[in-house]
Amino acid sequence: MAASTNSFLVGNNTQIPALKPKSTSQSLLHLSKPNTVNFAGKTKPVAVRCVASTTQVQDGVRSGSVGSQERVFNFAAGPATLPENVLLKAQADLYNWRGSGMSVMEMSHRGKEFLSIIQKAESDLRQLLEIPQEYSVLFLQGGATTQFAALPLNLCKSDDTVDFVVTGSWGDKAVKEAKKYCKTNVIWSGKSEKYTKVPSFEELEQTLDAKYLHICANETIHGVEFKDYPVTKNPDGFLVADMSSNFCSKPVDVSKFGVIYGGAQKNVGPSGVTIVIIRKDLIGNAQDITPVMLDYKIHDENSSLYNTPPCFGIYMCGLVFEDLLEQGGLKEVERKNQRKADLLYNAIEESKGFFRCPVEKSVRSLMNVPFTLEKSELEAEFIKEAAKEKMVQLKGHRSVGGMRASIYNAMPLAGVEKLVAFMKDFQAKHA
Repeated sequence: MAASTNSFLVGNNTQIPALKPKSTSQSLLHLSKPNTVNFAGKTKPVAVRCVASTTQVQDGVRSGSVGSQERVFNFAAGPATLPENVLLKAQADLYNWRGSGMSVMEMSHRGKEFLSIIQKAESDLRQLLEIPQEYSVLFLQGGATTQFAALPLNLCKSDDTVDFVVTGSWGDKAVKEAKKYCKTNVIWSGKSEKYTKVPSFEELEQTLDAKYLHICANETIHGVEFKDYPVTKNPDGFLVADMSSNFCSKPVDVSKFGVIYGGAQKNVGPSGVTIVIIRKDLIGNAQDITPVMLDYKIHDENSSLYNTPPCFGIYMCGLVFEDLLEQGGLKEVERKNQRKADLLYNAIEESKGFFRCPVEKSVRSLMNVPFTLEKSELEAEFIKEAAKEKMVQLKGHRSVGGMRASIYNAMPLAGVEKLVAFMKDFQAKHA
C-alpha cells in the first residue's frame, strides 16, 4: 500500500493518518495516553498528540517549560544550553525549511538554500563582533583542539618560536600540540597556583622574535578569564586567542588579534562547528606538511565549502547570531551575563566560607563558575539534590573536582536565581 502525503506507515505497511503539523513555531510532539491500532488482529497502543508550547521571556531570554514537558536548567560546560526560542525556530523548520521542501540536514551544501544560510550566518557574526573586512571568517570542524595543530602549521615555520601564556588546562594542551610543529616558549604558567589567576602583562618576558603570542581567553575548566589582552613586543607578531567558552559573550576588539578561534558548542551553537576569524594577510603561508583540511587558504578560497561542512550546526549558529542581534547586540548580552555572574559570585562570597571560589576575584569568568564546599564530603549530595530540583551538570571537571556552573548566554536569569536559592537552602540545612 503506498502512503499518501498525509499519512505514514507503521509496522507491516499499515497506513495511519498523519497529524497535520501546526503552523506555529511552538508546536511539539508529546506522548500521551495511548489509543490503539490494529495490526493483523492484534491491538497495540500507538498514539501521538500535539500541544502548543508555552514560554516566558525573562531579561530577554526565554525560560520556563515547553509544552507539558518541563525543561531543566542545564549548567553543562559544553555542549551547553541553547536559547529556547532558537530551538523552537529550528524545530518549526526542521521538516521543511522555509518552503524549500527539504530539511537543512538534507540540503546540498552547494545549493542556493544553504548558501543563503551560511552567508547570512557570516554576515550576522560580522555585525555582532564588528569584524573588519581585512579578516576572513571560516566555519570549520574538529573543535578548538584541532586548531592547536592548525595554528602553528599555518602561521609559522618549524624553527619559529611561539610564546604561550598558560592560564589553564586548554592553554597547556595548546602548547603540547604546537611543540610538534614549531618551537614553543611558555612565558608564564599558572599551574603552580592551580590556575587561579592571570599574570600582569608587564611581567611577561616575551620572546623578541616570537611569531605570535597565544592565550586562552577563558579557561572553561578553571573559570579564569582575561578582562584585557596583552600586546606582543615583536612589532611583526600578533595575538592568537582561543575564545571557545566566551565567544560572543561580550564585545571584543577583533583588530587586536591576528586570529580568534573557538568551538561553537559552548555559547553559539551545537557541537561540530569551529569558527576561525583570521587576518587575511596571515593566510597562505602553511608548512608543506599541512594536511589539506587544516590549510586556512583552502578553506578561505572555498568560502568554508571545500568539503561538506557541518551544515545543520552552521544553521543553528546562524539562528543564535540572529537571536543575539535581536537582544540588542553584545553590549546588552554582556550586561545580562554580568548580572548573572554577580548574583552567583555574591552568593558564594556571602556564604562565609561554606561555598568557595578559588579564582582571583579580578579574573573570575562570567561564563564558568567553579566552586567547592567547605565540607567536601557534601559535594556529591549537593549535585544529587540539585538534579532533583532540575538543575543538572553541576559537577566540576574530573581533573579538578568540586562543582562548576556554566552560565553561558543562553542560561536564563531564572536558572541562576534558582541555583542561588538552592545554595542558600543547602547551606541552611548543612552549615
